[in-house]
Amino acid sequence: MARIKLVYIGGGSSRAAGTMASFVEHGDEFAGSEVVLVDLEADRLEIVRTIAEKLVADRGLDLTVTATTDRRAALSDADAVLTSFRPGDFAARALDERIPLRHGVIGQETQGPGGMFMALRSIQVMKQIVAELEQVAPKAIIFNYTNPVNIVSQAVSQFSGVPIYSMCEGPIIFPEWTLRAAGLDPDRAHVVMAGLNHNCWSVEHTYDGQDLIPLLEQARQERKSTLDAHNERLLHLAAAAGSVPADYFLYYYFRDEVLREQQAARQTRAEVILDALPGYWKHYTEQARAAVPHLDPERSRGGIHELELAIDVMSAYYNDTGARLPVNLPNAGGVLPGFSDDTVVEVWCTVDGAGVHPLPHRPLPPTGLALTQHLAEYQKLAAYAAWSGTRADGIRAMLANPLVPSLPVAEELYDEMAVAHAAHLPDRLLP
Repeated sequence: MARIKLVYIGGGSSRAAGTMASFVEHGDEFAGSEVVLVDLEADRLEIVRTIAEKLVADRGLDLTVTATTDRRAALSDADAVLTSFRPGDFAARALDERIPLRHGVIGQETQGPGGMFMALRSIQVMKQIVAELEQVAPKAIIFNYTNPVNIVSQAVSQFSGVPIYSMCEGPIIFPEWTLRAAGLDPDRAHVVMAGLNHNCWSVEHTYDGQDLIPLLEQARQERKSTLDAHNERLLHLAAAAGSVPADYFLYYYFRDEVLREQQAARQTRAEVILDALPGYWKHYTEQARAAVPHLDPERSRGGIHELELAIDVMSAYYNDTGARLPVNLPNAGGVLPGFSDDTVVEVWCTVDGAGVHPLPHRPLPPTGLALTQHLAEYQKLAAYAAWSGTRADGIRAMLANPLVPSLPVAEELYDEMAVAHAAHLPDRLLP
């Protein structure tokens, strides 16, 4: 089994306890390994470390778990770096969601202006991590969950030599959501999704060996009166486009409806999470005091098994298993038609001891290809602006985003958001 030094940056986050529960579930695959939790919040780090240590002891695993706020020291001689952090925490996400609404633009964590400013903040930290790895752990690999994972990966892969693989469960769970909305059994379906992170489409879709799409349209018509707005739109878009979509596409294809709903809502998603955070940490504190922690999925952020796909990819790589998993990485060799080789795409791959090998994919559906290519160009502009660009580059990226309607809105929105997030941005990006 793989014996590695894993550094988990974001190890004091509200998802960290669930992530360590996931790692413990895979603990036998990493016998003899060391996990170093890193975060800015020492008290929360200690809570997560205590839970992890007790879970390891209860399972009788050969794992060492430590914690520190000294990131550079932790990274020394690391083999793997798991990154899942949020500069500015949920208060910054709340600004990402709230400020665009004042300009008549959808506010969202990974899409539109909110996603772009999360990328600008995240990439500043990732640049520091990359520089530290080049000095103290030149053989390390980044396994990334920091959002927006596509723009973060685009920046690191394009502007540094540090290998990075980014993960998201989207290609696994989007088909399940769509099939369940239609009242169909996911186990009878074969759906392969590819594209960009949070913006992927099915390139293969069958149900009991037959085309799935007519069944989705039939289900929409038969279940229309009982479907909520989200699922009705999801099935509507799938039937219209002839492909199972990532549900994030609803922000683009039902823009006006979603914007009205967001503007009418009392709270944004981040504001709801901010209200829930004290309860999560109360539960984690209780479990850290227990002899054997038991995380309650209803009281844990995101559930009790978090970032499991990243752990699957690490295990497949360090244990040379040849597992088939979805990964975000450059489109080397044009495995996804319609995108340049340097574009970071989300595709299914074979992961073994030699690396992560993208599998050839069929082209995206014609209806969705143009928007996805548009988003890919925006992705590159945002990555460049974040890594080394100026305010002018940031505005160009903002203007290229399909959710931003005009140049005046792009300029006003960019400057307002840059000022709001100034503590987490370099001067070159400020007005």
